[in-house]
Amino acid sequence: MRSSDDGEGRYGEAVFRPEQAGEGERIDYGALTYDDVTLTRLRSLGAGPGWRCLDVGAGTGTVSLGLLTGAGVASVLAVDRDVRFLRARQVPGLDVLEADVTAPDFAPGRFRLVHARFVLMHVPERERLIRTLAELVEPGGVLVLGDAVDLTSDRAAGLPGDTPYSVAMRAMWRGLGATIGTDVSWVPSYPHLLREAGLVSVGAEIHVPPLLPGSPISRFWADTWERSRAAMRATGLVGDADIDAAIRYLDSDDCAALSAGMLTAWGYRPHIV
Repeated sequence: MRSSDDGEGRYGEAVFRPEQAGEGERIDYGALTYDDVTLTRLRSLGAGPGWRCLDVGAGTGTVSLGLLTGAGVASVLAVDRDVRFLRARQVPGLDVLEADVTAPDFAPGRFRLVHARFVLMHVPERERLIRTLAELVEPGGVLVLGDAVDLTSDRAAGLPGDTPYSVAMRAMWRGLGATIGTDVSWVPSYPHLLREAGLVSVGAEIHVPPLLPGSPISRFWADTWERSRAAMRATGLVGDADIDAAIRYLDSDDCAALSAGMLTAWGYRPHIV
């Protein structure tokens, strides 16, 4: 199955291949940026002792480990299409499953917490997948979804405030959309989609990390542009010189821009009456 009805490839194949040197480090730059926010929210939603959890698209396993070591949950099933990074995480309570969550037969059981971060923006049939994940939540449990929200690159080119960063981001989103079908435009509809999936007590928040020279998020975007250069160039919006200029801009005191944010939304499965 392709990553999108529009894109020609898949995440992890056309771009961001896990076997490519440094891909685990790129993922971990994102983890360093967002894990504290994610784990604080998961704990506030009740994740703790006795909870059985599902971490979808677990990547290098930092959220799974945080749930086990920080929140003290009973167990985490960490799922990804490629589990090479997860296999290195041998800790009590962590189970690893190599599987495609978009497959029709994906049904590993029911869990008190189902969590997916930076997954749905890259996959097809997003509304169906949200319903599928909601069905994996046991009564009284919670589904938590996190994905990127774009704050700047949809502005018309050349307007005041356009920077090397926004030029590169504009090309990145368009290039990834054409290559693997990445689409963040629908992410603000998460709360509505969770409610439509039958969940209650729905809430949402947005975290926007500061773009500072040498920060994990700045290094994440620089690495992401390096790995998606071909897709970015193919848009006709940028060339190598523009991408190089954007990378230098991120690491300079001249940088004055908003990063893409992370929207986190959640909803509870009602108790059976």
